[in-house]
Amino acid sequence: MDSMDCKSYNLRYLLSICGIAALGGLLFGYDTAVISGAVNPISRYFELTSFETGWAVSNVAIGCIVGALSSGWLAGKLGRKKALILSALLFTISAIGAAVAMSFSSFIVYRLIGGIAVGIASSVSPMYMSEVSPKNIRGRAVGMQNFAIVFGQVVIFFGNFMIAKGAATEWIDTVGWRIMIGSEVIPCLLFCLVVFMIPESPRWLVMKGQSLKAKRILSKIGGSQYATHELAAIEKSLTSQNRTVQQQTQTSQLLKEKRFWWIAIIASMIAVFQQASGVNIMMYFAPVLLEGVTGDAETALFMTIWIGVIQLIGTGIGAFLMDKVGRVPLLRMGALGCILGLLTTSYFLYGSGSMDAASATLYGYLTLAGMLIFMVFFSFSWALGAWIIISEIFPNRMRSFGMSIAITFMWVSNFLISLIFPILNENTYLIEHFHGAAPMWLFAGIMAIAYWFIGRYLPETKGVPLEQMEQNVISKVEQRPLQTRLTTR
Repeated sequence: MDSMDCKSYNLRYLLSICGIAALGGLLFGYDTAVISGAVNPISRYFELTSFETGWAVSNVAIGCIVGALSSGWLAGKLGRKKALILSALLFTISAIGAAVAMSFSSFIVYRLIGGIAVGIASSVSPMYMSEVSPKNIRGRAVGMQNFAIVFGQVVIFFGNFMIAKGAATEWIDTVGWRIMIGSEVIPCLLFCLVVFMIPESPRWLVMKGQSLKAKRILSKIGGSQYATHELAAIEKSLTSQNRTVQQQTQTSQLLKEKRFWWIAIIASMIAVFQQASGVNIMMYFAPVLLEGVTGDAETALFMTIWIGVIQLIGTGIGAFLMDKVGRVPLLRMGALGCILGLLTTSYFLYGSGSMDAASATLYGYLTLAGMLIFMVFFSFSWALGAWIIISEIFPNRMRSFGMSIAITFMWVSNFLISLIFPILNENTYLIEHFHGAAPMWLFAGIMAIAYWFIGRYLPETKGVPLEQMEQNVISKVEQRPLQTRLTTR
């Protein structure tokens, strides 16, 4: 079966169900990026302090943490499909509620609901896609999730610009930001309509004793021979570690396993590095940074569109390379490229403090160039690779709970960075001495650590069957000095 190529699978069917699941990613990108164009108008409308502005952006991450923590239980108890249906409904409630909110507190509540939806979708969508996809095209299939995330971001970046183009500041501050937030209802309703069309995950069905249903779905993906082989592999992986226990996976049991903790720590660190790379600043606060350099909000929003476009292009490149080059080489290359982009951005931010008004637009585009360097390297490596690794590094019996932990760490780091950045960005001392460059230096240092961590602890997961992933990770760890502290279980 390892010799099967892409032509042996029903790619049309596989890509259609993965594409529908990836709409959760599109809403993820749309929901998290919509605030980038609305943050300044919202801040003025509700008369927010710098801390409250950070809270307006970062509160979504609190909901994401709740959603990610509950996603493992939801996906395990209800199934992957029903968990996605729930996230679609929550996205819709959030978009409508936040758009019509008349107080800052009610705005926060509805954004938190949207965060819960993001947390669920960010875990369950790639989980579902990794479980329905054959191993030799898993990277490309799961890559649809990240492509959808970025596409959602590009759509709302362009939408924000078009809403603000030529509009008076007073209108944007009272009405415009509501249209930006409320526009999410359109993709929300689309997701609600089509998510019912996808089948349940075959691996979840097997764990629930529904092997016949699982075999029918696997047959539709790759034919009867593929279905027989995959079903046997899944059942063997479950049976070999006590099938009864795995059908009723107990969190308390996993918490006692050092194997689980090694895998969870590696996945969680990959998640944290992805967020701490500085990408949140590029996606959430790019208009704020660029407006500070250019002095013009409309120009800043226009420049922000290119960050999304470059990320979309880079994501397409990454989807092509991930199953050819491998996860580890791309992540290490991406870390070095992110460092280059961050240092370039910091150089021109630092230099903007001594420029005259005539040079403002030039320095804005030079700062944007640094951001684009960062974004192209990030998008073909970390943007895609982190999600793929998190979705495939856990064996079947650990996946629901393990992914919920890793993605929870992702959203905790997202929350902290989004909350703290506006405070750092508006700090009088840092502005006076570094002109916004200091946070970029911090993120560059973090990516240097990420480069080292990947080489030392992350095994290559390309082409490794999900049923063999556990031993793949442990074998990598046992090659290091830390093996003396490792007991298998």
